[in-house]
Amino acid sequence: MIQSEAQLELSLVDRLEGLGWQPISLSDSNTLHNNLKLQLELHNGLQLSDHEFLRVVNHLSKGNVFEKATILRDRYALIRDDESISYLQFFNSQEWCRNRYQVATQVSQAGHSRNRYDVTLLINGLPLVQIELKRRGMELKEAFNQVNRYQHQSYGANSALFNYVQIFVISNGVNTKYYANNRDQDYKQAYYWAHEDNRLITQLDEFADGFLEKCHVSKMIAKYIVLHQSDRVLMVLRPYQYFAVEAILERVKVGAKNGYIWHTTGSGKTLTSFKAAQLLLDIPKVYKVIFVVDRADLDYQTTKEFNYFSEGSVDGTDNTKALVEQLSGDNRMIVTTIQKLNNAITRDQYDELLKSSKSERIVFIFDECHRSQFGETHKNIVKYFPRSQMFGFTGTPIFADNAIGKRTTKDLFLECLHRYVITDAISDENVLRFSIEYWGKLKRKDGSLIDEEVSGINTKEFFDNPDRIESTVNWIIENHGRKTRDRQFGAIFCVSSVDAAILYYECFKAKAFEGEHNLKIATIFTSSANEEDASANGLLDEPSFEFATDSPDAQYSRVKLSEFVSDYNTMYCTNESITEGRGFYTYYKSLAKRMKARDKKGFITSDGLDILIVVNMFLTGFDSKMLNTLYVDKNLKNHGLIQAFSRTNRVVGQVKSQGNIVCFRNLKSKTDQAIELFSNKDAVETILLEPYEYYVSEFDLSLKDLRSIAPTPDAVNDLKSEGEKFSFVQAFRKLIRIRNVMISFVDFEPNSISISAQEFEDYKSKYLDIHDQVKRPKDFDKVSIIEDVDFELELIQRDEINVAYILQLIARGLVGEASGDSLMLQSRKDQITHLLSAEAQLRSKKALIEAFIERHAGTLITDQDLSLSFQMFWEESKKDAILKLCADENLDQGRLTAMMMRYQFTGKRPLSDEVISALTVKPSILHRKTIVERVSQQLVEIIERYEDNIGSLEVLED
Repeated sequence: MIQSEAQLELSLVDRLEGLGWQPISLSDSNTLHNNLKLQLELHNGLQLSDHEFLRVVNHLSKGNVFEKATILRDRYALIRDDESISYLQFFNSQEWCRNRYQVATQVSQAGHSRNRYDVTLLINGLPLVQIELKRRGMELKEAFNQVNRYQHQSYGANSALFNYVQIFVISNGVNTKYYANNRDQDYKQAYYWAHEDNRLITQLDEFADGFLEKCHVSKMIAKYIVLHQSDRVLMVLRPYQYFAVEAILERVKVGAKNGYIWHTTGSGKTLTSFKAAQLLLDIPKVYKVIFVVDRADLDYQTTKEFNYFSEGSVDGTDNTKALVEQLSGDNRMIVTTIQKLNNAITRDQYDELLKSSKSERIVFIFDECHRSQFGETHKNIVKYFPRSQMFGFTGTPIFADNAIGKRTTKDLFLECLHRYVITDAISDENVLRFSIEYWGKLKRKDGSLIDEEVSGINTKEFFDNPDRIESTVNWIIENHGRKTRDRQFGAIFCVSSVDAAILYYECFKAKAFEGEHNLKIATIFTSSANEEDASANGLLDEPSFEFATDSPDAQYSRVKLSEFVSDYNTMYCTNESITEGRGFYTYYKSLAKRMKARDKKGFITSDGLDILIVVNMFLTGFDSKMLNTLYVDKNLKNHGLIQAFSRTNRVVGQVKSQGNIVCFRNLKSKTDQAIELFSNKDAVETILLEPYEYYVSEFDLSLKDLRSIAPTPDAVNDLKSEGEKFSFVQAFRKLIRIRNVMISFVDFEPNSISISAQEFEDYKSKYLDIHDQVKRPKDFDKVSIIEDVDFELELIQRDEINVAYILQLIARGLVGEASGDSLMLQSRKDQITHLLSAEAQLRSKKALIEAFIERHAGTLITDQDLSLSFQMFWEESKKDAILKLCADENLDQGRLTAMMMRYQFTGKRPLSDEVISALTVKPSILHRKTIVERVSQQLVEIIERYEDNIGSLEVLED
């Protein structure tokens, strides 16, 4: 017998009681408030009058989730009835075990809908951990989706106390994950807890014992929830980040030995190291914590983030004196570049000012220590601060096997305190695997590959040959859309030298001038010497921001880059200049911001950069989730190779299934060696995607499973039970997941797989039909087994297919009906009808667009007539829909419009009270729930129909 959800809940509560959580029954908001009053009184050792508690509740009700997280951690200056002041503590974050702990089940809240929450953990009466359960065998993501619905429907009701939740836990008994309360949360941000050796804890019982033990979960809230100031969201550390920070703290508490953290590139080392720096300040014997980065890493975003952690800690200028003042002043946390730190301690003029700091206990944390710690600077720091303690973070340590000189990471930092290697991160889905394709490989007459490095042909004359450069550029132009999902993602192109960068840029520019592509290309490089592939020793040189002109080659490089920066200014209407060093750094930051633009909500395609051509810059330390492709025409190996490849493997969502690496040199053996070095001997298959043929085979097997359920698309109509439909949804979803991986391969052709493009589209339409059916509003108590299934529509949504695209089809086929060819016109209409049915983002617009076609086809003379007529039609239809909703539901139009604007801005449905207040005729209590549900659903449908996936309607392209 399968354990039911109710049984799972009962078992969990029993376990939590055994861990010290006191059970309490909270049936509704009134009992929640009453309990909060009592718990705050007991925690603070005082009595609150009703008026005083009302002031407390008013204070607690302010703000959004992020602001409430700040309120939770602050004391509240309560003005008592007798006008005295008491400072109320809501959560003891210094002595986190000294709080009050309760567990409640089935707490009910009425907002947009009435919801009942499975298991709520209250600390001092506030709900700080919310656990949502699904019975064994159900998809875990259903619990995640349920939390999202609760956030939209009811968490904001009744003083919004449930917006104080810091951590969500979702479980089906077998799999259990946790994540922070984040308005932009994605299922990819839900993590398993783990043991210190990275073995996952998935079972709910073991998770409860380890993570939900009252002192541990309080510690997570107190120390390991990060208030991300710039994005104003909560973040929670993953288990390997937690264990790394704990190891550093323990090392400092018990002694003065150094240590390093080996966490693979892309796993969030900067967040981990900053949290360590922040918590080290709580240790009394620590005088200062100095976080040391390379100059290149202090880009526009990093500087902003660092200052949020410790106001005024970052001095973004080149002024060494400012750093010296920080070192000798009251700032306990300092962020600086290794270059500026070295200047400060090697110049005699600052020695007197730093005298008092020399003998103090200073903890240094080095970000990306594999790059910065193998020169004279390390020796200088150790000598200058004899009582210092040093910790390094790296994704690619220097071992004996890849050491350039004699020293390794262990020699400098002693013990590795925690490991989280690339195989761990891929297994946990914290980073993506790589898909690597090799093109332009050199072969002998017998077909065997030539090792370019050993053979001696690795010369500028061969690799910088104009014909080779042009063929590579042609390949990229032809395949860039496929690799980046029609430029939804960005790419970096790393080349062997400054000369090569110039040649490639000019070739792209010439082909753009000839109309062969419209890709947005930029480049950056310095005037460093052009030794062929100096980086092939495994190290990627730290970028220099000094543009020397002391040689003819350097002068030529600078002139060329000035020309390319001028192109950049023309393309983006900017005013960058590299006439002096600071200007070069400003241009670097502008490029970094441009490359990261896709990561932000509301990204405008015209603001982005498609391909950035570099030599070494941006290949280490630079992070962008929406970067998915690296083109490689340079020799890489060891840590340099892993660092460069890892620019592409940040997790962002279902659409990004892997990082794409396209090598125009034979790096196969170097890739295998690097992967073995930084993971384990059996890791190549784990880290790399399988060959294309493997996915063809998997696709065929999945298609066979699909056809066993529904032999044809029409057979889906005969699936009557929810179980049969559920099986079809799962089978087709598996098919589209595999296809999503396949389409990034150059070998992929829609007609080369075992299902025709038309049949696939027909199955997709049936899949979307089921989606539409189960997403319609249902009675509160009605349960559907496929209602909460994630249909992953983003994998079948094509961004270029929107209303503007349909309008172009109308223009090409219907304006003027000049040809008089009725068959052609009918074919065009059929094409439009099919697209409207097959594209998830257009189905809600189908009836409207078909009505426009019937009304206007043949009556419009020009594209401009069509564009203007359509915009008028669209706005009038939207206005009619709003007026009809107001008339049908007795709604005030102004209040409805305000609710719609708030929904578009926040993504959260209106609360029940908002809807009720917008009604001109107040309903009875009995009918309120039904009316609120209906109004809210229709409001969302109007926005989805008229505002989403529209595209630009102003200009119709030929």
